[in-house]
Amino acid sequence: MKFIKHSYHLLYLALLLITSAVYAQEQPPRPITVYVNPAQGLIFGAFFQGVTGGTVILYPDGSRSVTGSIVQANLGYPFSPAIFEVDANPGTLISILNGPDVTLTGSNGGTLSLHIGTSSTGSPFIATATPPARTIVRIGGTLTVGPPPANPAGNYSGVFSVTFIQE
Repeated sequence: MKFIKHSYHLLYLALLLITSAVYAQEQPPRPITVYVNPAQGLIFGAFFQGVTGGTVILYPDGSRSVTGSIVQANLGYPFSPAIFEVDANPGTLISILNGPDVTLTGSNGGTLSLHIGTSSTGSPFIATATPPARTIVRIGGTLTVGPPPANPAGNYSGVFSVTFIQE
């Protein structure tokens, strides 16, 4: 009889061990951190404007195109989308909210309109990198260029905002 009682105690102990592993809690969410890559800002490169102007479109994949009387120039000036690095737990759902259109001011006078474009990840997206790695997000934009008298040649600059929202 003692042998049978002892085996029941072992079976009960085994069931307790199995049950306790089933009730584990998932890790609490960790706030995301977004890093701006200072070497990879939104850069449209060099181009020539024609009589009527047009747009310069920079895509998240790093390519660009033009419309209207704008001509792309490859004079050694780089062009690139803005690059952000998102530090988040894998599986975190994140939405991107682009700020309003921005007016860029020129070094020789004039202004250009900048519209922030789409991202390489889409929105919303799910963070996939496991820390310390980060999920890379590339964002393009569209630059609207007027005729030469309104937009003289020079360097144009400004600040735009992009908000990353953890869902």
